[in-house]
Amino acid sequence: MEAIYLDHAATSPMAEGVVEAMVPVYQGIIGNASSVHSFGRKARQQLDASRRVLAASIGANEKEIIFTSGGTEADNMAFLGIAEANQAKGNHIITSAQEHHATLHTAEKLEKQGFRVTYLPVDENGMVSVQDIKNALTEETILVSIMYVNNETGVIQPIHEIGELLKSHQAYFHTDAVQAYGLVDIDVNEQGIDLLTTSAHKIGGPNGIGFLYVKEGVNLVPIQFGGEQERKRRPGTENIPSVVGFEVASTIAMEKKAERNRRYQTYKQILLDTFTEQGIAFGINGDAEKTVSSIINISFPGTNVETLLTNFDLSGIAASSGSACTAGSVEPSHVLSAMYGSNSPTITNSIRFSFGLANTEENVKEAAERISSIVKRLTS
Repeated sequence: MEAIYLDHAATSPMAEGVVEAMVPVYQGIIGNASSVHSFGRKARQQLDASRRVLAASIGANEKEIIFTSGGTEADNMAFLGIAEANQAKGNHIITSAQEHHATLHTAEKLEKQGFRVTYLPVDENGMVSVQDIKNALTEETILVSIMYVNNETGVIQPIHEIGELLKSHQAYFHTDAVQAYGLVDIDVNEQGIDLLTTSAHKIGGPNGIGFLYVKEGVNLVPIQFGGEQERKRRPGTENIPSVVGFEVASTIAMEKKAERNRRYQTYKQILLDTFTEQGIAFGINGDAEKTVSSIINISFPGTNVETLLTNFDLSGIAASSGSACTAGSVEPSHVLSAMYGSNSPTITNSIRFSFGLANTEENVKEAAERISSIVKRLTS
């Protein structure tokens, strides 16, 4: 029985060519990019070259890219770095109830330190209201953080509109773009984004590397201490092999963005069509017309998450109940709770399927048939 991977939003297999690009760096670049000798200069040249490519992918300047260990560190840095650097201007932060835990838990930490955080609601379509943001803004607001694409539902948020709103306000605008990067066109200047989070392993790059874009002039302090790497904003010897892997994965993703979107949309349609053909009851969580091509969140009435995932795994199918950071937990999804309320059965019978490099039309069709069989058995 073929194992079928439908959990690319948690992590993706390496894209072809990424590992091959990293190996020579491991073998041939032995210097520290902070060293002044020829070995260090060679490392620095590679680091700078990759930084330029990654900056260009979002319309940024290379000086505005801070390499991190991934999306979680970048989100933490955005919140803690902005809060400490700008508390003289105010202590109010706005975010949403459906953010990734890297954002929510950091916001909760700041609340304990005396900051005031507004957690905006989302509607049943999984959307944040721009009007709600406008209403929540005060003279004390220093940061607004709204994720670009929700990691559980795939719903794309009104980022451009939020950026426009905040151009006339002192608050900086941060977006966690981990699930958007590589699939959605991003131009930080055009969209009024001040800080942006990415992570390489979501697009076919290596684990443990990401970046935080910080617009030039944004007041942000480091949250770690040691050396003066990353323009004194993030200490620690840079992980150059992984940076190169990220660069290659990003280049491939940008070149194949349209192709991947078409392919993933086809996979999504195959999944839904098969469920319909098999006659099982299901519903789509979030506005299906406003989601990225790679993610769909589906409710199966009369079932529960734990039983579904166990049976899927036994049949060789990898899926998720939500974000990977809460995988294995049977607690209701905080995202679906924000959308439908804590008493809705949807929050405990819904599964996220996410498509990517490990999929073909054939294995998506096969997975959909296995899933249908399981759902029929569990609800009979």
